[in-house]
Amino acid sequence: MRLTTKGRYAVTAMLDLAMHMQQGPTSLADISKRQEISLSYLEQLFSKLRQSELVTSVRGPGGGYRLSRDADDIFVAQIIDAVNESIDATNCGGSGNCQNGKVCLTHNLWSDLSMQIHQFLNSISLSALMQRHDVRAVCTRQDAENEAQSLVLSELAPQ
Repeated sequence: MRLTTKGRYAVTAMLDLAMHMQQGPTSLADISKRQEISLSYLEQLFSKLRQSELVTSVRGPGGGYRLSRDADDIFVAQIIDAVNESIDATNCGGSGNCQNGKVCLTHNLWSDLSMQIHQFLNSISLSALMQRHDVRAVCTRQDAENEAQSLVLSELAPQ
């Protein structure tokens, strides 16, 4: 069992959005640069996040995305669910046909594990992640690297 790229990227992008919410709407291009996630992939993810009412879009100059509600009220499991990601430790996708169309000996164990993981992720808000020292340190580093790269590019641009 593992969480796929879709779920990981969705959580990463939402956390990036939350970490930069004081600066107004955040463009997907900015998230793409900081997190090294393809812009087209982010567009697909944010379409689903918007449909699930986790983000709202702001059009026009200076537009982008922002959280649709407080970071205290958005949980990791909601983000993963919004992008149609399932956390399933069973070998049968939860259908119970693991062994020749019937439930296998350990189906309920893996099903219970899946439920525990989902409950755990449903107990972690974006706000709680934002308060972590390690998350803040990575965000600060990414912002500094992004600013330095922008300065270099502006110096190289023809005047």
